[in-house]
Amino acid sequence: MYRKKNRKLVNLPMLARVAGWLLMIEALFMLIPLITCLVYDEDDWLCFAVTAAVTGVTGLLLSRRIHPNHYGMGKRDGFLLTAMVWVIFSIFGMVPFMFCHYSLSVSNAFFEAMSGFTTTGASVLQDVSHMSHGVHIWRATMQWLGGMGIILFTLAVIPMLNSSGGMLMFNAEVTGITHDKLRPRISQTAKALWLIYFALTAMLVLLLWAGPMNFFDSLCHAFGAISTGGYSTRNDGIAAYGSNYIKIILTIFMFIGGVNFSLIFRTARGEFKALHRNDVFGTYVGIILVMYVLFVIGIVKQGSYDTWEDLTINPLFQIVSTITSTGFTPTNFEKWGPLVLSLVFLLMLFGACAGSTSGGAKIDRLLFLIKNCRNELYRCIYPHAIMSVRVNGRVVSGDVVNKVIAFLCIYMLLIGIGGTVLAAMDVPIIDAYFSAFSCMSNTGLGAGITGFGGSYDMLPDAAKWVLSFLMLTGRLEIFTVLLLLAPSFWRK
Repeated sequence: MYRKKNRKLVNLPMLARVAGWLLMIEALFMLIPLITCLVYDEDDWLCFAVTAAVTGVTGLLLSRRIHPNHYGMGKRDGFLLTAMVWVIFSIFGMVPFMFCHYSLSVSNAFFEAMSGFTTTGASVLQDVSHMSHGVHIWRATMQWLGGMGIILFTLAVIPMLNSSGGMLMFNAEVTGITHDKLRPRISQTAKALWLIYFALTAMLVLLLWAGPMNFFDSLCHAFGAISTGGYSTRNDGIAAYGSNYIKIILTIFMFIGGVNFSLIFRTARGEFKALHRNDVFGTYVGIILVMYVLFVIGIVKQGSYDTWEDLTINPLFQIVSTITSTGFTPTNFEKWGPLVLSLVFLLMLFGACAGSTSGGAKIDRLLFLIKNCRNELYRCIYPHAIMSVRVNGRVVSGDVVNKVIAFLCIYMLLIGIGGTVLAAMDVPIIDAYFSAFSCMSNTGLGAGITGFGGSYDMLPDAAKWVLSFLMLTGRLEIFTVLLLLAPSFWRK
């Protein structure tokens, strides 16, 4: 029997084996754009065919030729594998962008792939309307796969990982402070979450198709909306369709994408009280309503409205798109004035609910912070008072509160460092900090040179690598990535 004292720091053979399984899964997903190119008779089918073959063979070799001495994984293995997989997927996922008809440089291709898998939606592409259908569907597929989580999908299709560090990887990838198990086994939980995800996607595709979108555009935008990714098939994004119906449908499903999927699961089972009594969900709805009023005030103050949509559908769409980190834009929100722009910053900061596909620091942490600050203010008057933070009727331990505070401090620090580094690369100051903020929160919105009508291609290559790191760190919620940079992680 394998003894604990003989374990190495990291079980690299097991990590390589699991990475192989994951690469074979990625190769299977690459067949989607390959088939799409063949259906539309596009030359890009060859680059997808070669990339899928190389990815699949690499995965096969890793999974078949490497034989670990033991199949268990510890905490270090879980953290390392989770971060490693997202990088590996982006490396192989970027290859089609480099060799397709609309070829990109290594820096641009990696940025586009990382932005896709992390559902950031920031793009270096300035003219997407002339890209092949295969490239469009690959961008959408990356977002859809990354929205629920690469590891989570693997746990759903490879049940054996349930007993090989599955829970560790689940906790490392799924967003939030605490994670609910919907089923006794983590693989069953993963299947339940993916079933909901797939059903919502299918429903959205049909609803968009019923409007002015064709089936292909409906599929791509459904993938981008439910994953809160935000890639579009049109240069002007959602604005290109000029349809209020599309805006309303997307607003509803982006909102759903920002709700904790465990809560959606319970609601679908008829547990409506769970939705009604959830403090985080109530705060989520409340923030959207308050922001809507403030947006309208800002738009009216600026005089940036011509139609009734500018005071109703468009601001609500932008609010939901931003808070869920989707990044779809119905119009150039910069023209709405400085008040609206500052509110966009706040929406990007906290995002939607933990356990959803959205980015940001999460409303859960905002709620914890507010309640803890309230308690501290009360203690200033009554120093001996014993108070606790309660969310959803449960007492939150002091350790969790401290972790939330540490998370938010590091989160803001990374945004500040990222913005400063970009500014040192001669990126305009507002653009630098907005880009860092946007990528860290996985929102993908741009301002200035990266804003409406621009792209992240305007930034230096070095800036794109910095932003790629921020996207990964934001998607895996900081600690999973930063732990790997800590010397103590690599010491016994």
